[in-house]
Amino acid sequence: MEIIRSPLSPGIYFVATPIGAARDITLRALDILASADVIAAEDTRTARHLMQIHGIAAGERPFIAYHDHSAPGVRAKLVQMAQAGQSVACVSEAGTPMVSDPGYPLARDAIAAGVAVHAAPGPSAMLAALSVAGLPSDRVMFLGFAPAQAGPRKRMLEEVAGQQATLVFYESPRRVSRLLGELAEILGHDRQAALCRELTKRFEEVVRGTLGELAEEFAGREVKGEIVVLVGRGSDVVAAQEDMQAALVAAMARGSTKDAVAEVAAALKLPRREVYQAALKLEGKT
Repeated sequence: MEIIRSPLSPGIYFVATPIGAARDITLRALDILASADVIAAEDTRTARHLMQIHGIAAGERPFIAYHDHSAPGVRAKLVQMAQAGQSVACVSEAGTPMVSDPGYPLARDAIAAGVAVHAAPGPSAMLAALSVAGLPSDRVMFLGFAPAQAGPRKRMLEEVAGQQATLVFYESPRRVSRLLGELAEILGHDRQAALCRELTKRFEEVVRGTLGELAEEFAGREVKGEIVVLVGRGSDVVAAQEDMQAALVAAMARGSTKDAVAEVAAALKLPRREVYQAALKLEGKT
């Protein structure tokens, strides 16, 4: 594995870092960490350790702590460094710096200031969890950490209960039992879900079942590590699929597949691509 050290053009580089296994990092991420003029890190010790694992010398480059509790002046300083011609690599403690951390405000301010923003994609706990949960991934709503206060948290869950998408939450080990109980109560005990813990790490755990089953299993259970909770679509999606197929069968009996797809998509307010795929299955072409 060759790490390329070459000058980077000025700008902010959002670099995804491993959520567990250190070897999950990309070659481009290593190249950027080796070449950037400045390293902005959620945890500078973690960033230094990761670079050390992969044989990247920190040298005399500045390491600047940039996290949720950083003063606005820190963000302004990073933007000013990029404006002055420096390359700034931004890394979270783990995962993609734009997900559930201060990456967004830095990107927003950099773009407003005319600074180039680059992405070095890679590990993400959300995407890793979707890969192993066994829940639909064609429509996904990422919700991050639910509010700590009971009132706002309940309102949030009520607002998303009817969303026809897989819901993705991050949660701390101390609060996950409470979240599961409230999800079961508000979204329904029979709704399919999965809890993913310590993904890519030694004690990785994926528990699948209904919200009621997960709430019961984790009630009072002491858990550790990083947790992602995923909730599948409600039962009305199944009914909607059945309605779509019935409507397609009737419409296809009257005319062409193209006309049937247009008719059903308009009548049921569904994406045309989704209806077209269903029509192909009915015709036995997929």
